[in-house]
Amino acid sequence: MFFKKFAISTIGVTSIFVVGLGFFSPDQFSKLGEIENVFKDPEPVNSLSGRIGSDGPILVVKIDDTPPAHPQAGLEDADVVYIEQVEGGLTRLAAVFSSTIPTVIGPVRSARISDIEILEQFGRVAFAYSGAQKKLLPVIGAANLENLGAQRQSREIYTNDPLRSAPTAMMLQAQTLMQKVKEQQLPVAISKNVGWNFAESFDTGTAIASAKVSWPANSYDAVWSNLKKRWLLSHKGVPNISASGVHLAASTFVIQIVSITPSEYGDKFGGVTPFTATVGSGSGYILRDGKYISALWDRPTPESGTAWKTTSGETIPFAPGQIWIALTDKEPVFTPIPSKIPADAPSAAAK
Repeated sequence: MFFKKFAISTIGVTSIFVVGLGFFSPDQFSKLGEIENVFKDPEPVNSLSGRIGSDGPILVVKIDDTPPAHPQAGLEDADVVYIEQVEGGLTRLAAVFSSTIPTVIGPVRSARISDIEILEQFGRVAFAYSGAQKKLLPVIGAANLENLGAQRQSREIYTNDPLRSAPTAMMLQAQTLMQKVKEQQLPVAISKNVGWNFAESFDTGTAIASAKVSWPANSYDAVWSNLKKRWLLSHKGVPNISASGVHLAASTFVIQIVSITPSEYGDKFGGVTPFTATVGSGSGYILRDGKYISALWDRPTPESGTAWKTTSGETIPFAPGQIWIALTDKEPVFTPIPSKIPADAPSAAAK
């Protein structure tokens, strides 16, 4: 008798549930799914880039940025990429990795005095580079960096690509290096917030088609792609394609106007190394969502992160995804979106 009553009650409850479902439209089922997702644990987000992915040990790699160094390897996996001026008005990259460590990164080149100040806000990073001017090496050794330059590592970690020519042939076996960091329990910082935050959208800004950033002997173009929702990058007018075939692009492209002055260091050819000052305050532009936002940056100490606000004092969130930061003392050139000609407007030939 008990089992008979239990079966009847179960059938009754099931029937009520099925009938109840009949009152929900497909759109309401979708909303039910959204409600269910609220109770799921959110996916981890990397603190540096806002990408889906956990925080991890920070690896910074110095990468050649001359035309012979292209295509570069591994850059599409960087969370943040700095473009900094070096001798002769050329540029070099400091690529910051934490959410993903690619297998190979490069071509690896030498460090500069500006790197120490740029990177101090991240904590004690694993610093990979191919050497430095002799006078600078002890300064790097005394800095808050885990010194993992090529002069200290085996040829299994820094290898030469036979398809490339020196000095743009040295490649970092990044996963091998970071495995060594793990095994030796080196005190490398885990990625954390360094001054900027993220939001899916931000209403402020002026719509543009592209932006050009220049240095004395180099330039970058950032062209907005509505399809990819990112700024597609070109290097000296040539699309910036990585060794894997990916068109390098930024979800947020930062133009940070800085002071660039001669330092006491130089290269073996007599070129004076410029120093890029990234501590202090200044102006700049945040490019996201097809718009540029006039901005002010502030970094009071080397250890503190870099905060970005509008000229009226509102915090500017970055778009989640890869960030490129162009450190320059030149104002960018913005290309406005072309105005559309009405379909019934007379053409020049018709006049």
